[in-house]
Amino acid sequence: MTDRRGVVAKRAEDLVPGVAYVRGWARARRSAGTLADQLVLLGLDSDFPGLVADVNVFGDGLVQLGTVRPEAAELLAKLITAGLDAGMHSKTVEAPPASRHETPAA
Repeated sequence: MTDRRGVVAKRAEDLVPGVAYVRGWARARRSAGTLADQLVLLGLDSDFPGLVADVNVFGDGLVQLGTVRPEAAELLAKLITAGLDAGMHSKTVEAPPASRHETPAA
């Protein structure tokens, strides 16, 4: 697994004193729960049975998706792309908020 620093870091199996494993795992658990909730809403929860929170040797939280069918991975990628596209579209469509100092046009 690659952590956010770009270093290959294996999951924590032997704990080292002074590393905040619980904090990292708790963050991963919240994130995995959020993802699981969305997968349930989309009817995809059974496609990600291996979704679990974990932590690496540095105490960084990890969310493991587990082994998934290629179709499930492709659908997840399409959903992410659609969400990104919708976000980009909404940014270009929304008008900027009116200034409090502007007067309405007569």
